[in-house]
Amino acid sequence: MKKNSFGKKYVTVSGMAVMVVAFSTAMAWAAAAGGEVHNSWLAIDTWKTLNFAVLAIALFLLGRKPVKAFFSSRKKEIADEIRDLEQKKADAEKQLAEYQAKFKNLDQESKVIMEDYIKQGEKAKERIIAQAQAQAVKLEDMAKRNIEQEFKTARTKLQQDIAALAVAQAEAVIRESISSDDQDKLVDDYLKKVVA
Repeated sequence: MKKNSFGKKYVTVSGMAVMVVAFSTAMAWAAAAGGEVHNSWLAIDTWKTLNFAVLAIALFLLGRKPVKAFFSSRKKEIADEIRDLEQKKADAEKQLAEYQAKFKNLDQESKVIMEDYIKQGEKAKERIIAQAQAQAVKLEDMAKRNIEQEFKTARTKLQQDIAALAVAQAEAVIRESISSDDQDKLVDDYLKKVVA
């Protein structure tokens, strides 16, 4: 806030002048008394008092307007400060009321937020379970295909092994049951077929 420097200067000058006059008057009384205490009123005391009164009246008349202006401007500044502070107080009270309302609703808002998070969690859980079930179905189908393929491979291998064993056993049976005369006869029949 701006200070009224004009009024402040006059108040300072007026105060200093009153102090100088009071000091000089006290010094004059002390010098006139000569350090002695007396109870009678002297003529010089009257002049000193009149001198002080004239000086005080002159200072009052000269300093009245600046002092009055200073105090009225200071009064206006203080009134403005009070008005600003009251406005700030009203704003602070309004903000406090808003915060108190928010704090009252904070518990309810936290419940709403928690419910929302729970709903989102349930949706995410359902989505994850559905994805896992779909993945499980795919894995089960893939496992069935792999098992069928392994069965086919094992069946084919088993058939080949059985065929090889059958051939080996048939060969062994034929070797045991065919004699050298039978072999000669088979070779002769074969040659006849080839030559013919």
